[in-house]
Amino acid sequence: MTFIKTTEQDSHYNHLEKKTVAELLTAINNEDKTVPLAVEHALPQIEVLINNVVSKLKEGGRLFYLGAGTSGRLGIVDASECPPTFGVPHDLVIGLIAGGDVAIRKAVEFAEDSTTQGWEDLEAYQISAKDVVIGIAASGTTPYVINALKSCHAKGIITGCITCNKNSPLAKASQYPVEVVVGPEVVTGSSRMKAGTAQKLVLNMITTATMIQLGHVKGNKMVDMQLSNNKLVDRGIKMIVKATGTTQENAKHLLEEHKNVRNAIIHYNGKK
Repeated sequence: MTFIKTTEQDSHYNHLEKKTVAELLTAINNEDKTVPLAVEHALPQIEVLINNVVSKLKEGGRLFYLGAGTSGRLGIVDASECPPTFGVPHDLVIGLIAGGDVAIRKAVEFAEDSTTQGWEDLEAYQISAKDVVIGIAASGTTPYVINALKSCHAKGIITGCITCNKNSPLAKASQYPVEVVVGPEVVTGSSRMKAGTAQKLVLNMITTATMIQLGHVKGNKMVDMQLSNNKLVDRGIKMIVKATGTTQENAKHLLEEHKNVRNAIIHYNGKK
């Protein structure tokens, strides 16, 4: 089957420079509306990938995201939000980007074209068969990502991917591919738009569902969240009040003592 990059196909809109701001916004919004449906079509693939991630993390493994450009940045964002949201260690979910940390803010020329650096970046973390690696590339053709996943496969490391093209080289290099086909962008080839949105939605699903399965959410509350600002402290107090029926003042004391919503609730219930 011939591989065609739908992410690189011509936009359905032309003469963008002649459109008003209102017309541009309408066009972008109309295209954005199609993204959740594209993600919905990929739910079975996402489910299989998450089940494998959960299994490995329960066995003491880690989750790695590997990408370049927008894809790499999105992986780093998702990984960085896991410790404050779910109270997990910073080395449980790790985001890596072609070109290193400097590439988070500034593009590093040709970094994504390396066929060896992706695996070298993973090796720096003593990657092993206990871990899971998810490659992220809208195009599905990024050498940095593809070759790293091939090396993982050779070492018995489970791999998945998130791509926005069907039957891509990246999907073929992955054991558990997720293909969210969003079609051409408003600005031809600008895959930071719909493709980036789709990747972000899938990343949200992966870590949120995984952390729930690992027990870091109770009911619908982030009971293991880090209390890193006043807003979160206030949220924690309200969670304790709702879970225990105690006063707000007592909930505040419990939180100050135990530094964690879950532990505060357990301590209160254990004393009853």
